Amino acid sequence: MKEGATAEPARLAQFVDKIVGDLGAVLSIALVRIGDRLGLYRALHEYGPMTSEELAAKAQIAERYAREWLSHQAACGYLSYDPPSLRFTLPPEQAMVFAEPESPVFMMGGFDSAAAMVENAEAVEAAFRTGKGLGWSEQLQCAVCASARFFRPTYHNNLVASWLPALDGVVAKLEAGAMVADVGCGHGFSTVIMAASFPNSTFVGYDFHPESIIQAKAHAAAHGVTANTRFAVALADDFPGPENYDLVTFFDCLHDMGDPAGAARHVRETLKPDGTWMIVEPVAGDRLEDNLTPVGRICYAASTMVCVPTSLAQPVGAALGGQAGFGKLSEVIRRGGFGHVRKAIETSFNMILEARP
Repeated sequence: MKEGATAEPARLAQFVDKIVGDLGAVLSIALVRIGDRLGLYRALHEYGPMTSEELAAKAQIAERYAREWLSHQAACGYLSYDPPSLRFTLPPEQAMVFAEPESPVFMMGGFDSAAAMVENAEAVEAAFRTGKGLGWSEQLQCAVCASARFFRPTYHNNLVASWLPALDGVVAKLEAGAMVADVGCGHGFSTVIMAASFPNSTFVGYDFHPESIIQAKAHAAAHGVTANTRFAVALADDFPGPENYDLVTFFDCLHDMGDPAGAARHVRETLKPDGTWMIVEPVAGDRLEDNLTPVGRICYAASTMVCVPTSLAQPVGAALGGQAGFGKLSEVIRRGGFGHVRKAIETSFNMILEARP
């Protein structure tokens, strides 16, 4: 501590309380994921209030573990507890977070992502010292799977309902029959959601990660949209064109790219003259002080552990980061040859940008 500086007791106590809360949250990650994998949240959601014995029987687990897990969840406020009946309840609000995959606030993918970041910490720490990047193929756990699961509920609930309608004239084109490239499609959730809603249009998903393309094809088959979708391995700056697409979409990936300006130039080349580029990015202000929020806290953590290392592992290594903000993003987009860039709509977690030639 700097000479002459002293800790103010009330502020110290307040900060220690905050750290206790943070540690409790971190230590809960493993237990939440266990509850997810063993179907404990689903059982509580389906069957209602239960004792530890009842949950153990329904989920086919040991009662002693069930009792301790339930006690922890009640201490977290994730479950409610009724002392007279010894029963634990998953309230409807918590069920939307833990047990309803179609809910707009289903967060299990976030816990999976957090676990992946912890597992990858040693590799990222080494990158801190060297300044080098860490590509998706170097991740120690299925960070790609976790990311796909995290983003899917947001896309499921917003993409067709509000994001596409916020773009000028795009829905009408999709209904009539458009050609769409979904770049950085990952497991193809965004591609499949659009394809199912607009059967007259053709959707091509591109990603540089071969394993993700395999998953995307399987996902399309499972949802019956193989007739108007296809998937291929390609980079954002060399996917097939030119002047072929009515719509190009980038979902939560532009800031991860090594050369986002190069990707923007290629998108411009592949769009039809009246085409649209839709860019979905984490919500962020243009100044650091604008992003010192709970959402910013999560985004900066993910950016440090995943987004910046991923970009630095690629040519150019622009490393925009997950909180780039509209100003920096629009500058990159305009450098690609786009004359018109606007923020079409914004949610608590995302901003949707529309770029036109």
